[in-house]
Amino acid sequence: MKKYFILSIFVFLIFTSCKTSTEKKQQKETFVEKNYTKQEVDITMRDGTKLHTTIYSPKDKSKTYPILMQRTPYSSRPYGEGKMKTKIGPNIHLMKEGNIVVYQDVRGRWMSEGVYDNMRAYIPNKKVDQSDEVSDTYDTIDWLVKNVENNNGNVGTWGISYPGHYATVSAIDAHPALKAASPQACIGDFFFDDFHHNGAFLLSYFRAISLFGTYKDTPTDSAWYSFPKMNSQDQYQFFLDKGPLKNLNEYFQYDKLDVKTTENKDRIDDFFWKEIVEHPNYDSIWKSKGIIQHMNKVPSTVATMIVGGWFDAEDLYGPLETYKGIEKHGKNNYNTLVFGPWDHGKWARNNVKNTVGNYYFGDSISLKFQKNIETKFFNHFLKGKGDKNSGLPEAYVFDSGKKEWKSYDSWPPKNVVKENWFLNRNQGLAKKHDGKLTREINFISDIKRPVPYSEDIKTVFTPRKYMTDDQRFAARRPDVLVFETDILTENLTLAGDILAKLKVATTGSAADWIVKVIDVHPSDTKENNDKLQDHLKMSNYHLMVRSEVLRGRFRNSFEKPEPFTPNKKTAVNIKLQDVFHTFKKGHKVQIQVQSTWFPLIDLNPQTYVDNIYKAEEKDFKTQTHTVFTDSSIEFSVLK
Repeated sequence: MKKYFILSIFVFLIFTSCKTSTEKKQQKETFVEKNYTKQEVDITMRDGTKLHTTIYSPKDKSKTYPILMQRTPYSSRPYGEGKMKTKIGPNIHLMKEGNIVVYQDVRGRWMSEGVYDNMRAYIPNKKVDQSDEVSDTYDTIDWLVKNVENNNGNVGTWGISYPGHYATVSAIDAHPALKAASPQACIGDFFFDDFHHNGAFLLSYFRAISLFGTYKDTPTDSAWYSFPKMNSQDQYQFFLDKGPLKNLNEYFQYDKLDVKTTENKDRIDDFFWKEIVEHPNYDSIWKSKGIIQHMNKVPSTVATMIVGGWFDAEDLYGPLETYKGIEKHGKNNYNTLVFGPWDHGKWARNNVKNTVGNYYFGDSISLKFQKNIETKFFNHFLKGKGDKNSGLPEAYVFDSGKKEWKSYDSWPPKNVVKENWFLNRNQGLAKKHDGKLTREINFISDIKRPVPYSEDIKTVFTPRKYMTDDQRFAARRPDVLVFETDILTENLTLAGDILAKLKVATTGSAADWIVKVIDVHPSDTKENNDKLQDHLKMSNYHLMVRSEVLRGRFRNSFEKPEPFTPNKKTAVNIKLQDVFHTFKKGHKVQIQVQSTWFPLIDLNPQTYVDNIYKAEEKDFKTQTHTVFTDSSIEFSVLK
């Protein structure tokens, strides 16, 4: 009996152990693993190139599902049988409702064949053997609807940032099965997005260049690029010590690269850096890569929802211009705009508290967007749910001053008027010129002490939080001009773009011009954000609402740069991207004008050279700049 008793205890322990192990395994099993199967395939494009594609299909085969697809340069991993993403689709609601979700490595990236070209140019009239991202998308959709089981024949695309660009691309010359596309924080043109702003080089993106430009021509599941190593945590001082841009060539083996063709297999490191250096102006290379000018190729059969963040430091130009381009050319297109109080891609995160840097905008903003806007859009056009118009407004936009959503049937709203506000003497900003003789306001732009874009000194991959940073530190510098209203006696709502119409001069022959629009908070403003930096208070907080730079040489043409005539009064117009912001009663509107913004943008030598990327140390000189008081800011004011 004793032997049997011991044996029964042993069996019980084994059974209990197995049961516990199984329960633990079930507890660790993700929703995706439990409800989806994964298939990895290589889809052959029309030119024979194979693109690696991962397909997540619902295990429930009792009904059909639409296909939601994202094409990406950032990898569709994890690769391999049994390895699955923990979350799929644009959001958890669309994941849990059931959709066929597809990820694809674009041409030349990760496990896909071919050679990558950063923002590969669209070919409008392709020959039989020609391919581009448009045809790659078309061929992929064609294969999916013909080969993936249980699909209902409807396809939607989405993506944020670079994948957002590919969502835009999907809508051009679209496959008949594509019913909905949501480009989000989408790149529009690399001369105005990410790496450049109005021709000025975004030096702060320096470390990201290798990510997009390192050559490879064979599939790989491991990173083949490496990021430049900076030997300092002080980003400002690092770039100041480096000096002219030509000194950064060492990080990219510049002299070993051939920029003529992306098919050159002798390339060692980074062809994108070579493109930047050799093409300082808005020439045929940059124009061919831009996608904004092709919005007339988006058919009315594709519904589009453009999503962006008012405080997106990376891609603000792209989504706004994509929306406006479709509106201009597609009078019968379903095209809606959603802009919230987000930095780059934050609408896809699950944080309850919505902040950008130091500034708090409210709770559950991203969560409500995912559930009530994004899910509603795709379900309507891919599953036929909701009323005939989807139930979404033409423009669903967040007032970043009042901190509330508004719906409009156009963007900008129809009841917007243009108002000129003048940069008056004595640091005034008013609707009327002060009536005095035009005054000159001078400041010295010291090439050795450029104005920083942030109080933070740490090295970052790509900066984000500066978009809402407190600007008091800049207002207190002698090389930043400040113009400010009296305390507002009523609310002032700006809705649309802003045009700075500066009248300037310089003792040199080159200069950059930066304009910032700032909401100065009252002194009794209370803290409501536990992420506020320790040294700051919301009392008198200078919230940057919008900012932009124009490289002065491009004031008349981005294609044909020209120097300034020293000491000659010159008009410089700077377009600032759209805002939707209410300056509340009791606040003040402030404009800051400066000529350096370091190291967000590179240093202008302030003496004209044909190519700033090849400028020598001797070309960099301190100059005196002048702003005249007949300069003005054209606001789009909501009445």
